[in-house]
Amino acid sequence: MTDFTDSLSADEMADIERANASGRTPVVFVHGLWLLSSSWQRWRNLFEDAGYATVAPGWPDDPTSVERARNAPEAFAHKTVQAATEHYASAIGLLARRPAVVGHSFGGLIAQKIAGAGLSAATVAIDNAPFKGVLPLPLAALKSSAPVLANPANRGRAVTLSFEQFKYGWANNLDDDEAIELYNTFHVPAAGAPVFQAALANLNVFGGETAVDHDNPDRGPLLIIAGENDNTVPLAITNATYKIQSRNPGVTEIAYLPDRGHSLVIDHGWLEVATAALDFVRRFMPTR
Repeated sequence: MTDFTDSLSADEMADIERANASGRTPVVFVHGLWLLSSSWQRWRNLFEDAGYATVAPGWPDDPTSVERARNAPEAFAHKTVQAATEHYASAIGLLARRPAVVGHSFGGLIAQKIAGAGLSAATVAIDNAPFKGVLPLPLAALKSSAPVLANPANRGRAVTLSFEQFKYGWANNLDDDEAIELYNTFHVPAAGAPVFQAALANLNVFGGETAVDHDNPDRGPLLIIAGENDNTVPLAITNATYKIQSRNPGVTEIAYLPDRGHSLVIDHGWLEVATAALDFVRRFMPTR
């Protein structure tokens, strides 16, 4: 992978240095589209309290706050899956030891790309975006991605979801009050390019940026977490991901969470998801 060390911000470098100085096992969190790295804060607190050192880089050049992100949507316009993957890989390369990697949505796809490159010691992919070779494309997923895919020009733009779009794709299992709170607290614009990259991956004979080396024996243990009522990444996609990854000689497991949608990492039930991820990491990685 290309060295993207220069793309790491001062705050990200400080996070890495703090993790290395702690002597603890690092855990890297990878967010997906329409969120910032700050969305992982409660998860980071949980893992830190359990004895791990956490690092949560953003995608390259992400704004530092939700307010700044909303005021500068153009900052997201040209982000791609591979550039984000190389950014995270560069951060991992500066850690004193191989980390666990936890990712959600497109972050779950990136986490599996990192694992396929042999860079993670254990990986948790939560409602991950599909990689090349994952064939199901349910109607719910098409409807959720329509705000991006309906206009080809969005490939080079940032896209902000309306509340109604966010409610369908992310918060379909929540009442309106919580959905509005999450939308106001966490939602930011996102690059359209990764959505096109995932949607067109199986038409690209060369694999494209969403290709994952799921056969690498150095992939390490992998847990896939599936929100059973997710409209953005429906269960058919997650099951297909698991079927492909389970051919790897490493430990591959899937956990089904009933009545959970795409917001499962940030909504009122986040702790159940985070605890499942933490328990898996603990099985394979001591805190020191």
